[in-house]
Amino acid sequence: MNVLTLYIIKEVGKGSLLALLLLLTLFNLFTFSDELKDIGHGNYGLKQILLYLALTSPRVFFELVPSAALLGSLFVVGAMANNREIVAMRAAGLSTGWIIRSIMLAGLLLVLVAVFVGEFVAPPSERAAQLLKTTAQNKGIVMRSQYGMWLREGNRYINVRQILDDGSLGDIRVYEIDDQHKLNQVTHAEHGKFLGDQQWLLTNVQRSTISPRQINADTQAEIQWQSTIESDLLKVAVVNSDNLSLYDLYMYIDFLKTNNQKSQNYEMAFWSRLVNPLVTFVMLMVSVPFVIGIGRGISTGGRIMMGVLIGMSFNIMDRIAGHMGLIYDINPIVMAITPSFLVFSAALYAVWRVS
Repeated sequence: MNVLTLYIIKEVGKGSLLALLLLLTLFNLFTFSDELKDIGHGNYGLKQILLYLALTSPRVFFELVPSAALLGSLFVVGAMANNREIVAMRAAGLSTGWIIRSIMLAGLLLVLVAVFVGEFVAPPSERAAQLLKTTAQNKGIVMRSQYGMWLREGNRYINVRQILDDGSLGDIRVYEIDDQHKLNQVTHAEHGKFLGDQQWLLTNVQRSTISPRQINADTQAEIQWQSTIESDLLKVAVVNSDNLSLYDLYMYIDFLKTNNQKSQNYEMAFWSRLVNPLVTFVMLMVSVPFVIGIGRGISTGGRIMMGVLIGMSFNIMDRIAGHMGLIYDINPIVMAITPSFLVFSAALYAVWRVS
């Protein structure tokens, strides 16, 4: 690897990291503004908001890497073109392909960092962020385990084994203890529905009352159950694709298919996550025609505007493709790859025309 290759890798890497830092700051400022509306809700204060932003930053970092690579490449390599550095390199016998290869090597380093953050840092951090926000805004104490979700409400301990697609609950157990910390009542319900105003409707209820001398059991078709636990608190137990690594997503998709449940949302998330590192290379390739040949003389502001427009257009196209795949039941692999393939093909054509 010669000096010029290292020079391009270093400059593109620095430009991309700077763009990433600016984009991350901008996104966190918008999120901070949105979170301020919930301040004072429960125990959700400024300290919790700042911690929430810190915990969600790894996921945002992972998502912003392709856009940052585009902006960094446009800015840095474009500046080289304006300073005639690219012209000097080509006059020295270095081909356009060599310049592209050097830019892609810089992208490889960014991709390695992004994959590490996206797979090992972002999922547990995102789960912690959701748990922090939801528990701070509600009075319940939440713990997730292999036996479902556990919540505490005063002297009651509630175990929820299933959270259904419509937001209702299944397989609910409520354990109540007295002031001496002895179990005095156990309630089991097959189904629970939130009615609002701290009211739940439990169906197929079995209740056992425990005393030192005897245990009384009764069964009821349905009862109204009052609880300060809000339905929003249960959202932390819903499986979110942002909270899962690629391996966890794969295992969860397999679980859904085994149990004959819909898995297309998670399949789309899986393939989108798998393709995301490749999008970084696509964005770098998109930047090449704008800085080799046709991009000379364009101001820094103009390049930034081009980068923002291209990045936004690609994200919009990618989201539209994802939603169309879900609506029309199109193969998730096809819909995840198609936007990147089309943009990459267009970039290759543009590079060919410039060369």
